[in-house]
Amino acid sequence: MLYLYYVNLFAKKLYNMKPDLFQSPDYYNLDDLLTEEHKLVRESARAWVKREVSPIIEEYAQKAEFPKQIIKGLGEIGGFGPYIPVEYGGAGLDQISYGLIMQEIERGDSGVRSTSSVQSSLVMYPIWKYGNEEQRMKYLPKLATGEFIGCFGLTEPDHGSDPGSMITNFKDMGDHYLLNGAKMWISNAPFADIAIVWAKNEEGRIHGLIVERGMEGFTTPETHNKWSLRASATGELIFDNVKVPKENLLPNKSGLGAPLGCLDSARYGIAWGAIGAAMDCYDTALRYSKERIQFGKPIGGTQLQQKKLAEMITEITKAQLLTWRLGVLRNEGRATTAQISMAKRNNVNMAITIAREARQMLGGMGITGEYSIMRHMMNLESVITYEGTHDIHLLITGMDVTGIPAFK
Repeated sequence: MLYLYYVNLFAKKLYNMKPDLFQSPDYYNLDDLLTEEHKLVRESARAWVKREVSPIIEEYAQKAEFPKQIIKGLGEIGGFGPYIPVEYGGAGLDQISYGLIMQEIERGDSGVRSTSSVQSSLVMYPIWKYGNEEQRMKYLPKLATGEFIGCFGLTEPDHGSDPGSMITNFKDMGDHYLLNGAKMWISNAPFADIAIVWAKNEEGRIHGLIVERGMEGFTTPETHNKWSLRASATGELIFDNVKVPKENLLPNKSGLGAPLGCLDSARYGIAWGAIGAAMDCYDTALRYSKERIQFGKPIGGTQLQQKKLAEMITEITKAQLLTWRLGVLRNEGRATTAQISMAKRNNVNMAITIAREARQMLGGMGITGEYSIMRHMMNLESVITYEGTHDIHLLITGMDVTGIPAFK
């Protein structure tokens, strides 16, 4: 009897693991703008997502658990610091390749992409750009493979959109720094090996510190009861008189511009990632519209459903063009913070709108784990808020075009 129970349980799990039939939309033949290397990078990431993420992600989202077994695979497909130079363990790829990898990973799940982009842009990037050679050699190769996982401590319980008002601080104690404070809503925190922590010195200047798990007084309690990013580990960073070695200070940049430079890279990746989530919702809705019969014909043959699908593919195509051009500017070193903000805001808003429309097209089935749409929709409710809220990015664009800041 026990044998039959486990046979039935295994059969049920196989039944629930629906094949990933995703086909990527390319309405304007944008593949013509990509190099063969870009396409190879994208196809490798897409195949990995279909094989390793899609079959398990609904189960892990239901359990509110991050699938740690995929970490090694994320490293192998270039999900960790793909643009980091080869000598530090990265793949040395360009910015469009980075974007395409983020697109494919978020097509699988926003929470998985969060782990990838935090590691890449908020941990590896500042060590590469603001660290010294010893720090680069010590941390970057292990971060690139996933042997080390990192997190980024900027947001505080009382300081989200206004990080410059942070109260986390450190004091010079002669042979070390003494760090005190707290950070909140930190992706990867519960199992991170290192944290890039932004704190003020005694003069009020913001600096980055590399804090390692195991340092006395450093704890990372997990955040529970989330309805969004359920397959992503989120937590806090608590610093209670943590002794940080002086060699763990990032020496090459300070001030608020240092963490904001990291966020530029992360927001760029999000702009690409959101397209992946939107494409998955569109592809699911399109497939369903051809299969679901009502009133004697597929619902895809009705005007209202065609309107939804036509608007979806239009917005996806516009976002693809926007991010491709932004990637070219990033490769040339000419992309501005405001341009990145515009892409992040536009693309995430586009994705969440498509998720909501796709959910309606599937009716009651759209709220079940049988399809990915509701999971994407819940995830995007976080993506539209983190690393700069929808409204803050609007004000960044407003300030850029008028020259007048509206934040104060």
